[in-house]
Amino acid sequence: MQYIPQRPPFVMIGEVISADEKHTLTSFSITADNIMVENGFFTEGGLVENMAQTAGAGTGYMAIKNGKPMPMGYIAALKNVVITALPKINDTIQTEVTFGQIVMNFHQVNGRVLLAENEIASCEFKIFVNPDQPAAS
Repeated sequence: MQYIPQRPPFVMIGEVISADEKHTLTSFSITADNIMVENGFFTEGGLVENMAQTAGAGTGYMAIKNGKPMPMGYIAALKNVVITALPKINDTIQTEVTFGQIVMNFHQVNGRVLLAENEIASCEFKIFVNPDQPAAS
């Protein structure tokens, strides 16, 4: 949680496994009390938020590593969202994001969610990162 501005009950990542300038990998265990769980499954919105928070965690990690404040970011656009399965309560997902081109303060990001090594969700999104607006801690 030190790398993202979200706080419970809206935290959709668990552990940052690795992070660098181009990639971030997180894991997340789905619990019954998660606000994005419906009828025993983690929702589509939860998967998209999980990918966005994984991107945010990577950005936050790199900012802190470089001695800078964690910047605030906002999803500016979603594209090519594909969801083939929803994880169930007690499943653990791994989420990988790859940072692409940066134009002004817009970051191109590709995300994918894996369940037991099978890709269950992916999307492209643009995130507006405002380095002048530190995220609340």
